[in-house]
Amino acid sequence: MFQIIGILCVFGMVFGGFLLAGGHMEPILHSAPYEMMMIMGAAVGALLIGNNGKTAIGALMGLGKMVIGAKWKKKDYSDLLALLFTLTKTMKMKGVIALETHIENPKDSAIFGNYPRILKDHFATDFICDTLRMMTMNLEDPHQVEDAMEKQLEKHHHEALEPAHALQNMADALPALGIVAAVLGIVKTMGAITEPPEYLGRMIGSALVGTFLGVFLAYGLVGPFGTRLQAVMDDEANFYKIIQTVLVAHLHGNAAQISVELGRGVVPTASQPSFAELEDALSTIEAV
Repeated sequence: MFQIIGILCVFGMVFGGFLLAGGHMEPILHSAPYEMMMIMGAAVGALLIGNNGKTAIGALMGLGKMVIGAKWKKKDYSDLLALLFTLTKTMKMKGVIALETHIENPKDSAIFGNYPRILKDHFATDFICDTLRMMTMNLEDPHQVEDAMEKQLEKHHHEALEPAHALQNMADALPALGIVAAVLGIVKTMGAITEPPEYLGRMIGSALVGTFLGVFLAYGLVGPFGTRLQAVMDDEANFYKIIQTVLVAHLHGNAAQISVELGRGVVPTASQPSFAELEDALSTIEAV
């Protein structure tokens, strides 16, 4: 919602100020379609040249994610803590072997099946199952497990940020592409140098629209889009950090309740359940 308000504010203040200063929109509206074709067409082409298909599609699809925000909501964090509580409590009571059927086929698991949104996220599910699988292979050194999990998180987050970086690179290129469009406009103007001054003035004005659009799009829209997308991906990364915190706390010998409470402490403040809310959620969990 704030992003839509921000976009309206950018357009309103820039063009509103231009009109109040006595400017006329006609030259801009006349030239904008052609200039936009050159500038944004070249920008999208450069995006495709400089990135693989997944990153390019992610950058374009990320514009919707920018408005919607992070996919994990407050209930998802409570569900994650409840899931991890069930898994760690089962390990404490029945041993790691009792979880083999759950981690080998989480889609058919009675534990994972209670949390469909988490199960739908392939990385979250694989991250949990792969870590528990390491524990079944007697890798129980908390420091080794924490280091292995940290490397997985870094790799996943690096890949998740590639679309945001691609958008930022596009924003960096837009002012220069605006100059390219302006230069082409000047070339066109020089070809009509024998025309009357008023005609040349309109042509020069049209050429300068390219420079304006390049800078406007870079710093007013695409650059902020990239920044917002990066913030969303950083927010989503916190969800996976909780998994690491809880499972490492379990390996240090803490009770399931303590491990989950340590995980609750790293939940983003806006989505963090209170101690009482988490207690209520855990009290409703049925034994597996």
